[in-house]
Amino acid sequence: MTDALVLDGVTKRFGKNVAVDSMSMNIPQGSIYGFLGPNGSGKTTTIRMVMSILYPDEGTIRILGQPNAESVKDRLGYLPEEKGLYKKMKTAEILAYFGTLKGMDRHEAKRKASDLLDHYGLGDRKDAKCESMSKGMGQKVQLLGTIIHDPELVILDEPFSGLDPVNMELMRDVILSMKKGGRTVIFSTHVMAQAEQICDAILLVNKGRKIIDGPITEVKKTAGGGIMLDYTGDGAALHGLPGVQRVNDSGQHAELILEDDADPQEILRQLVDKVTVRRFDIREASLHEIFVRAVGGKVDE
Repeated sequence: MTDALVLDGVTKRFGKNVAVDSMSMNIPQGSIYGFLGPNGSGKTTTIRMVMSILYPDEGTIRILGQPNAESVKDRLGYLPEEKGLYKKMKTAEILAYFGTLKGMDRHEAKRKASDLLDHYGLGDRKDAKCESMSKGMGQKVQLLGTIIHDPELVILDEPFSGLDPVNMELMRDVILSMKKGGRTVIFSTHVMAQAEQICDAILLVNKGRKIIDGPITEVKKTAGGGIMLDYTGDGAALHGLPGVQRVNDSGQHAELILEDDADPQEILRQLVDKVTVRRFDIREASLHEIFVRAVGGKVDE
């Protein structure tokens, strides 16, 4: 399979700070690829180099077979972390404008803008000025502006940030529909659960360095197992159980990481005497757990 994006030994420095350190990756066409890590780990800097907003100090980038994004700009869709719209423009106008910037004919851009707004529930807002829209509506319009020209490769920088559950679901559905259409989607996030649901492959980074890279099924397969638990009661009872190596407790949901020779059924028997168990699933470790293990529990804020 041809790679949509290849990075080879890419490094970026800002003064003495190494923001991205010898980053290499290969992203195949037609995949959903999660670029994951804590805030400040180098995700956005890497994306900006891919998009030719910044240039690497060392290494090479090939995007859709070309040496830089400028050569293939009309085949790309890019939604930056710092989002914004022209407040006085009408919704349909700004979408059509984004389309023309990507090489679309003006009349085709207007037709596609109208169709997209109808399809995604904003048909009654075509003549509304952007300044009158809620934050969620504005983000939806920006997403539609990113894909109006039907790009081959879409890069989304923290696309789920600040979205309510309804618009999170919309964002997820758009990403999945692009993959079904043979497109490649790369998105960055520091929330592991989002990537775990929809990614084919992931790259975990910390302090500008690659930690884990590969298909999500392979990454999780090598990480061992655990128990996903929904419960009611005192979470302190989850700690110190024989056979439990580590507890990721979120209140009424917890992940129990087991020792190699632990018996999950024995742990369940212990739990029912301490808390009310609402769900008990034996499954592979979560991406959250995999990442915390990989960085030794230490990440930059």
